[in-house]
Amino acid sequence: MRAENAAAARAIRLGRIGYLNVLPLHYPLEQGILTGDFELVAGPPAELNVLMDQGRLDLSGCSCIEYARHPEKYVIVPELAIGSRGPVQSVLLLCRTRPEALDGATILVSAQTHTSAALLDLLLRRHIGVSAHYETGDATALLAFGQRPEAILCIGDEALNLRKHPDYPHRMDLGEAWRQWTGMPFIFGLWIASREAVAARREEIVAGARLLIAAKKWGQANLDRISAVAAAGSSLTYDEMRSYFAGLVYDLGEAELAGLRLFYQRLAEAGVIPAPPELCFLTLD
Repeated sequence: MRAENAAAARAIRLGRIGYLNVLPLHYPLEQGILTGDFELVAGPPAELNVLMDQGRLDLSGCSCIEYARHPEKYVIVPELAIGSRGPVQSVLLLCRTRPEALDGATILVSAQTHTSAALLDLLLRRHIGVSAHYETGDATALLAFGQRPEAILCIGDEALNLRKHPDYPHRMDLGEAWRQWTGMPFIFGLWIASREAVAARREEIVAGARLLIAAKKWGQANLDRISAVAAAGSSLTYDEMRSYFAGLVYDLGEAELAGLRLFYQRLAEAGVIPAPPELCFLTLD
């Protein structure tokens, strides 16, 4: 009984994507503007995917492909996403030559991404019509040592820092490339809850989800403040940071859900997942 009481008293383990793109959502939580009973665990999406899969997080932002791989383990938090309706600016293919010339080339891919790597392969094969090879590595470190891979897929803060690198004059923004291909928004990340955690601690998980939604709304209403905070610790200016946040999607409306379902359909057609998963949502009643 004591073990059960201890489990009930434990704070929600909340995964926090360690990139600037989620600062509008997490800033009010980290600054105490909004409060709740949670333990933040920060990391790149690929790391949070693993922690969710292992049951070591209760609620987290994750790659949308993680939900597609294990839909039986999760429910989706409604109203929350990270994506774009055009240029996303922080998911970029940087090339020394045009993307159309990458047939047979090797592309360096960040180990921190799952969704973006799958999206890139779809775009190259089915939208552009080339087939490339992929290897995992640390682009920032390789560039610092003087190496120049033919093409690099970089995400998050690394993409923001490398997007104007003079040795990579050709850039493909994956959010914009998806929009050009499909006419739809692209959702890179979802917030998901463990079904096991929901079954054991439903009230706390629902409270955590509501807190995240409230934090998102606060962040959307205070983007000027958040842009100034983000720019102070970045290579981007305030205006560049404000433009970056303005181009991101934090909502999960009908258009975003349609784009997400189409991505899952394309992944299934490519054999990446067995079938498009049913979208099951956490009810907040």
